[in-house]
Amino acid sequence: MPVPITSRSTSEHHYPCESCGADLRFAPGQYQLVCDYCGHQQTIPQALGRGASGLREIDLATGLAARLPEAEMESHRTAKCPNCAAEIAFQGANHASECPFCATPVVVDTGLTRLIKPQGLVPFTLTEAEARKAVGQWLGSLWFAPNGLVQYARRGRKMTGIYAPFWTFDADTHSSYSGERGDAYYVSRQVQVRVNGKMQTRTKQERRIRWSPASGRVARVFDDVLIYASRSLPPAYLHALQPWDLSVLTAYRPDYLAGFEAEGYTVELAQGHAEGRAEMAKVIASDVRRDIGGDEQRIHSIDTAFSEETFKHILLPIWTAAYKYRNKSYRFVVNAQTGEVRGDRPWSAWKIAFAVLAAAVVIGLGIWIGNLQQY
Repeated sequence: MPVPITSRSTSEHHYPCESCGADLRFAPGQYQLVCDYCGHQQTIPQALGRGASGLREIDLATGLAARLPEAEMESHRTAKCPNCAAEIAFQGANHASECPFCATPVVVDTGLTRLIKPQGLVPFTLTEAEARKAVGQWLGSLWFAPNGLVQYARRGRKMTGIYAPFWTFDADTHSSYSGERGDAYYVSRQVQVRVNGKMQTRTKQERRIRWSPASGRVARVFDDVLIYASRSLPPAYLHALQPWDLSVLTAYRPDYLAGFEAEGYTVELAQGHAEGRAEMAKVIASDVRRDIGGDEQRIHSIDTAFSEETFKHILLPIWTAAYKYRNKSYRFVVNAQTGEVRGDRPWSAWKIAFAVLAAAVVIGLGIWIGNLQQY
């Protein structure tokens, strides 16, 4: 296994090939470092025992109080995209790049950013070629997508592999609630209806709710509530890329970042924790409604006690591409674990106009044929 060359001022790592000395990169799906120049392959030792069981959770109160030990922190050279606000942590000797999320030119700031070190990551599974194929298939399945953009995306324009930052939160919760249980019942009512121009009396069943007070307690243990720790991707994109299989989380090693980029978190731990509790509150409310029972429920209050709260900072893999086609930017992201694709929806004005014209012709022919049949 190569010995990494590490910068003293930052957490940058270089992995020289044992055969030719060139920089190695992580091979998606293989848990190996490979050399693009001579083809030499070297296994990442920790990959032999990968899995989420060895990941360590961090006490949340310690993290929120900024009392983490020095070993849990690391420094990065980063740059914030002026367009989408992505915080890109650069590897190696790079000092300038293009934002992988929106194709805006980004120049690296010479300063350092101090961040919480990731505890784990999900390594890349899809190769760049597989990700590009997935984008091409996704574009090809869209109605009214411009042919030129589909062909442009399939021609092999480089995609960027980037690790996106996430927080995970764990908690034991005990909630007491008050509310009302609604049980449905039906009453018969006489109504007047018009039938063939004459008024008739009919019996109608009306649904009504009988409400009664309800209170109780529910408990739930939350494990790995996932919160995106950046704002560079819209929430709809993140929802479309789910689910992630966190059972394959691997303890963090910089080896897995060789040849890839990483996005630094811009959602601080406290904000991520607030969003995590909001997600937990939705689940707890569902538990309360289930506990109340009946046909309908009203919740007046929920008081939740949290304990055993921990967190992790993890990295999840995505392939990104930002294309500028006819002076318009299009952004695509691929879940590098599952192959799910989400992107900006392109429209072809010509295809839409042709479809409208074709529909008008069909309607016109239908009317013309209908008129002929009357004679």
